[in-house]
Order: sequence, then C-alpha cells, then structure tokens
Amino acid sequence: PEMSLALWKNFLQITKRRILQQRRLSLYNGAHGYEEELIRKKLKQFSGGSINLSKEDNGIGILTLNNPKLMNAFTGTMMVELQERVTELENWKDGKGLIIHGAGNTFCSGSDLNVVKEISNSQDGMNMCMFMQNTLTRLMRLPLISVALVQGKAFGGGAELTTACDFRLMTPGSEIRFVHKHMGLVPGWGGGARLVRIVGSGAALQLLGGAPRVGPERALSLGLSQETLPSEDETRALGEARAWLTQYTEGPAAVIQALKKVVTAARELPLEAALRTEKDIFGTVWGGPANLQALVRRPKHK
Repeated sequence: PEMSLALWKNFLQITKRRILQQRRLSLYNGAHGYEEELIRKKLKQFSGGSINLSKEDNGIGILTLNNPKLMNAFTGTMMVELQERVTELENWKDGKGLIIHGAGNTFCSGSDLNVVKEISNSQDGMNMCMFMQNTLTRLMRLPLISVALVQGKAFGGGAELTTACDFRLMTPGSEIRFVHKHMGLVPGWGGGARLVRIVGSGAALQLLGGAPRVGPERALSLGLSQETLPSEDETRALGEARAWLTQYTEGPAAVIQALKKVVTAARELPLEAALRTEKDIFGTVWGGPANLQALVRRPKHK
C-alpha cells in the first residue's frame, strides 16, 4: 500500500502540473507581437480605482471593481490589478467559488475613456486587447465556479466581463448592454466569442448589432442570466448571490475544482482531448480523501 500511495501521489502531482500548465498558457505571447511588459508599464500610467479581493473561509472569493466615481470603469491600473488578482486566485488552494461585483450599486461601464484616448494608436490598442483577453481567459479557466452579480449597468467592457463568468445574476432594474457599435468598435476583450457560446450566434448578433439594453427579464429568456435576485440593495444582493452560489460550492475544494476543470475542458477542447482530460482529472480524485470518506459513509441516494 505504501508503494501504491507514493505512485498515486506522484501521478497526482504530474497530472496537476499538466492541467495547471494548460490553464496558465496565455493566448498571446511575443510570437503574436504581444509585448506584455510594455503594455503593463503603459497602463500603469493611468491610475485610479482598484480591484479588491477578499477570500472567505467557505471558499468563496469576492472580487470588487472599485471605481464608483466613474461607474467602476476600468482605468489602466485596474486592468493591471485584475491580472494580479487572477494570478492570486489561480494559486488559491481552498477556493471553490467567485463572485464579481461593482462597488456603489453598479457593475462596470467598460474602459475609462481617458485611457482609451491616450492609447488610441493601433499597436497600443492591440496590446491592451491582448492583455485583457489573456486575463479574462485565465479568469474563465479558473477552477472556481464564478458568478457576475450585475447591479446597475454592465456596459461595453463591463458586459464583456460578465461573459467571462460561469453564471450571471441580475438585480431588479439592472442592464447589460454591448454598446461597442456606438463607439465604432467591436468587443475586444473576448466578449464577442464568449457571448456566442452563451446565447448562440443569432442572439449575439442582435445584442451586438442592435446594442439594446438587456434587462433582467430579457437576459433570462436569452439564457444570458440565470436568475433575477429579489434585492436592489448592494449588501443584501451580495448575500443573495452568495447563497445562490453556495448550492454549487458545497463540498471539498478538490472536488469542486475538479468538476469545474472537467467542464472547462469540455467547453474548450475537441471531444477526444476533453475525454482524456476528464480521465486525468478523475485520476486526481479517485481514491482521494473525499472519495474514501464517501465510501465509508456509503451514502444512499434516494
């Protein structure tokens, strides 16, 4: 048994490392003309606001977009901070869930226009686009079950950010709006590709082409939102979102993270590769602590 335990632990380490490497692979690097250090330095010149992360004992993280003066628009430093918080979440061993929300009862109004004006040349714009796509892709691939809590307005880049979460919950009177067309743009943070996967190509074309204000009712019917929460109050809505998420995050962190990784693989990889990844992830929990405890309890599924 000692020997097989050692082998199992070794296999576990190798598999975990491989899955981690796949997840950490950024979409863009130098080969794509992407210069991360350059754009980080540039973005840091545009300060204001912050991205705050608190980790709760129950394994749920609360990520707060904090720039209420500008309806939580992303300044340059906030873009850099979001990347840093995502790295922190990737390394959170006990994490199971994540709620993203905005301070001051609104979600996010996209990019701070001062930043946009200053980096309006195409090379900077492309670098910013690649930077945010990298970050939001890593956010989407986190082994945590994530929820965007939409209060007030989620416009432009804010609407794109909601699509990088597994679920969206809306409060009464809130709206998601892809306003890119009115800015003479298309989504640049990966929101277009993710939106198509959430609502289908026809509905995505309507939301991008018409730029309508999507309230809770329409979002529900499109499958863009999972539920409309009863409360408009910031603190109460956060409590309701936490309660909603907890129904999916009960159980050991290793198991919840493994479930999310299986779903991520299935969404992103061709079937055969997804099946192999599922096998690898299964190997990390089979015979693991939660599995052995369950066998001892011998649960009767009614």
